[in-house]
Amino acid sequence: MQRIRFIDDDNAVSPVIGVILMVAITVILAAVIATFVLGLGDSLNSQAPQVSFDYQYDETSGELTITHGGGDPIDEAKVGVRGGDTDNSPGVDWDGSGTVGDSDITAGDSYEYAAGSDDTVRIIWRAGPGGATATLGVWEGT
Repeated sequence: MQRIRFIDDDNAVSPVIGVILMVAITVILAAVIATFVLGLGDSLNSQAPQVSFDYQYDETSGELTITHGGGDPIDEAKVGVRGGDTDNSPGVDWDGSGTVGDSDITAGDSYEYAAGSDDTVRIIWRAGPGGATATLGVWEGT
Protein backbone atom coordinates (compact mmCIF):
# COMPACT_ATOMS: atom_id res chain seq x y z
CA MET A 1 0.00 0.00 0.00
CA GLN A 2 1.30 3.33 -0.99
CA ARG A 3 0.96 6.29 1.28
CA ILE A 4 0.07 9.71 -0.05
CA ARG A 5 2.23 12.34 1.41
CA PHE A 6 0.97 15.82 1.79
CA ILE A 7 3.24 18.58 0.80
CA ASP A 8 5.06 19.59 3.87
CA ASP A 9 6.23 23.05 2.72
CA ASP A 10 6.17 25.93 5.20
CA ASN A 11 7.19 28.48 2.56
CA ALA A 12 3.81 29.10 1.00
CA VAL A 13 1.75 32.28 0.83
CA SER A 14 2.42 33.66 4.31
CA PRO A 15 5.89 35.13 3.65
CA VAL A 16 4.67 36.84 0.46
CA ILE A 17 1.77 38.47 2.29
CA GLY A 18 4.10 39.48 5.11
CA VAL A 19 6.47 41.22 2.72
CA ILE A 20 3.62 43.05 0.98
CA LEU A 21 2.23 44.23 4.34
CA MET A 22 5.64 45.44 5.49
CA VAL A 23 6.15 47.42 2.26
CA ALA A 24 2.65 48.94 2.54
CA ILE A 25 3.21 49.98 6.16
CA THR A 26 6.57 51.52 5.26
CA VAL A 27 5.06 53.54 2.40
CA ILE A 28 2.18 54.80 4.57
CA LEU A 29 4.53 55.81 7.41
CA ALA A 30 6.84 57.60 4.95
CA ALA A 31 3.89 59.54 3.50
CA VAL A 32 2.64 60.62 6.94
CA ILE A 33 6.09 61.71 8.11
CA ALA A 34 6.75 63.60 4.85
CA THR A 35 3.43 65.45 5.22
CA PHE A 36 4.36 66.79 8.63
CA VAL A 37 8.01 67.48 7.80
CA LEU A 38 7.11 69.48 4.71
CA GLY A 39 4.38 71.35 6.59
CA LEU A 40 1.59 70.24 4.30
CA GLY A 41 -0.60 69.33 7.26
CA ASP A 42 -0.65 72.93 8.46
CA SER A 43 -1.47 74.43 5.08
CA LEU A 44 -4.45 72.13 4.60
CA ASN A 45 -6.11 73.59 7.69
CA SER A 46 -5.51 77.24 6.83
CA GLN A 47 -7.88 78.42 4.15
CA ALA A 48 -8.20 82.07 3.26
CA PRO A 49 -11.30 83.76 4.68
CA GLN A 50 -14.17 84.56 2.36
CA VAL A 51 -14.73 88.31 2.56
CA SER A 52 -15.74 91.31 0.47
CA PHE A 53 -14.45 94.87 0.73
CA ASP A 54 -15.92 98.22 -0.25
CA TYR A 55 -13.68 101.07 -1.36
CA GLN A 56 -14.14 104.83 -1.31
CA TYR A 57 -11.39 107.12 -2.59
CA ASP A 58 -11.12 110.80 -1.58
CA GLU A 59 -9.24 112.73 -4.30
CA THR A 60 -8.65 115.71 -2.00
CA SER A 61 -6.88 113.87 0.80
CA GLY A 62 -5.53 110.94 -1.23
CA GLU A 63 -7.10 108.55 1.29
CA LEU A 64 -8.64 105.24 0.30
CA THR A 65 -11.21 104.00 2.81
CA ILE A 66 -11.32 100.21 2.80
CA THR A 67 -14.40 98.79 4.53
CA HIS A 68 -15.04 95.14 5.41
CA GLY A 69 -18.27 94.67 3.47
CA GLY A 70 -19.19 91.23 4.79
CA GLY A 71 -18.03 87.67 5.15
CA ASP A 72 -15.69 85.98 7.60
CA PRO A 73 -13.99 87.90 10.42
CA ILE A 74 -10.25 88.27 9.83
CA ASP A 75 -7.40 88.43 12.35
CA GLU A 76 -5.84 91.84 11.68
CA ALA A 77 -2.36 90.41 12.32
CA LYS A 78 -2.81 88.27 9.20
CA VAL A 79 -3.91 91.10 6.90
CA GLY A 80 -1.69 93.43 4.95
CA VAL A 81 -2.41 96.27 2.53
CA ARG A 82 -0.07 96.81 -0.42
CA GLY A 83 -0.15 99.43 -3.10
CA GLY A 84 1.63 102.45 -4.47
CA ASP A 85 4.81 103.09 -2.48
CA THR A 86 3.50 101.59 0.77
CA ASP A 87 3.52 98.01 2.00
CA ASN A 88 1.68 97.46 5.28
CA SER A 89 2.10 93.74 5.31
CA PRO A 90 1.74 91.59 7.27
CA GLY A 91 -0.30 93.14 10.02
CA VAL A 92 -2.39 96.28 9.88
CA ASP A 93 -3.71 98.25 12.85
CA TRP A 94 -7.18 98.18 11.36
CA ASP A 95 -9.04 99.36 14.46
CA GLY A 96 -6.62 102.22 15.26
CA SER A 97 -5.80 100.91 18.73
CA GLY A 98 -2.06 101.16 18.20
CA THR A 99 -1.61 97.39 18.52
CA VAL A 100 -1.67 95.05 15.55
CA GLY A 101 -3.45 91.76 16.05
CA ASP A 102 -5.50 92.66 19.12
CA SER A 103 -8.84 92.25 17.34
CA ASP A 104 -10.64 90.79 14.37
CA ILE A 105 -11.77 92.77 11.34
CA THR A 106 -15.51 92.33 10.98
CA ALA A 107 -18.25 93.71 8.75
CA GLY A 108 -18.39 97.50 8.90
CA ASP A 109 -14.79 98.02 10.10
CA SER A 110 -12.83 100.52 8.00
CA TYR A 111 -9.18 101.32 7.35
CA GLU A 112 -7.71 104.55 5.91
CA TYR A 113 -4.91 104.00 3.42
CA ALA A 114 -2.84 106.64 1.63
CA ALA A 115 -3.01 105.89 -2.08
CA GLY A 116 -2.64 107.65 -5.38
CA SER A 117 -5.60 107.87 -7.72
CA ASP A 118 -3.87 105.57 -10.21
CA ASP A 119 -2.51 103.02 -7.71
CA THR A 120 -3.54 99.41 -7.39
CA VAL A 121 -4.14 98.46 -3.76
CA ARG A 122 -4.35 94.85 -2.62
CA ILE A 123 -5.58 93.41 0.66
CA ILE A 124 -3.35 90.42 1.38
CA TRP A 125 -4.02 87.62 3.88
CA ARG A 126 -1.23 85.38 5.21
CA ALA A 127 -1.92 82.18 7.14
CA GLY A 128 1.18 82.63 9.29
CA PRO A 129 4.95 83.00 9.05
CA GLY A 130 5.96 81.28 5.84
CA GLY A 131 2.37 80.19 5.30
CA ALA A 132 0.01 80.45 2.38
CA THR A 133 -1.06 83.87 1.13
CA ALA A 134 -4.16 85.01 -0.70
CA THR A 135 -5.40 88.29 -2.15
CA LEU A 136 -8.71 89.10 -0.47
CA GLY A 137 -9.50 92.25 -2.41
CA VAL A 138 -8.15 94.62 -5.05
CA TRP A 139 -8.86 98.30 -5.67
CA GLU A 140 -7.70 99.74 -8.95
CA GLY A 141 -7.48 103.50 -9.19
CA THR A 142 -8.96 105.46 -12.01
